[in-house]
Amino acid sequence: MNDEILATIQASRPRRTFGVAVLGTLGLILVYVALSQPPANLFWGVFLVAIGGLALWGAFRMWDATQARLELTETQLRSSDGIVIANVADIQSLDRGMFAFKPSNGFMLRLKTKTPRRWRPGLWWSLGNRVGVGGVTSAAHTKAMAEIISAMIAGRDQLGGT
Repeated sequence: MNDEILATIQASRPRRTFGVAVLGTLGLILVYVALSQPPANLFWGVFLVAIGGLALWGAFRMWDATQARLELTETQLRSSDGIVIANVADIQSLDRGMFAFKPSNGFMLRLKTKTPRRWRPGLWWSLGNRVGVGGVTSAAHTKAMAEIISAMIAGRDQLGGT
C-alpha cells in the first residue's frame, strides 16, 4: 500500500486569522449589543447573547481546526490529526460547480456510504454521504486536490471499478 501524499490543503496564517477575527468580532458585537442596549423583550436579549456565544465558540473551534491540514493519498483523504475523512474507493463523485453546496474555495464529495457527522470549521465537514472540503483554504490548493481526485475517479471508472 502506497502512503505517499499526493496533495495537501491547509489554511494559511492570514486566511486563518481573518476568518477567526471576523467570526469572533461578530460574536463580540452581538453580546455587546445585547448587554449595552437590552431589548424590551427578554427573549431577544437571550437570543442575541446565545447567537453571540455561538459565534465565539465557532471562532475558537475554527482556530483549533485550521491548525491541521488535509492530505490526499492514493487510498484516502485524511486530516493530519489522524482522522480519515474519506476512502478514495468510497468516493462516488466530486462537485465543485458554482452552485454546488460546498464550502468557499472548495469542493464537495459524494460518497457511496454514510459517514459520521463531523465538522472542522474552515477546513471540512461531513454529513451523511457528503463531505465538504474548503473554507479558509487556498483556492489553488483545493482546486489541485479536486483535479487529482477527479482523475482518480475517472481512472477507476475507466478500469471498470464501481
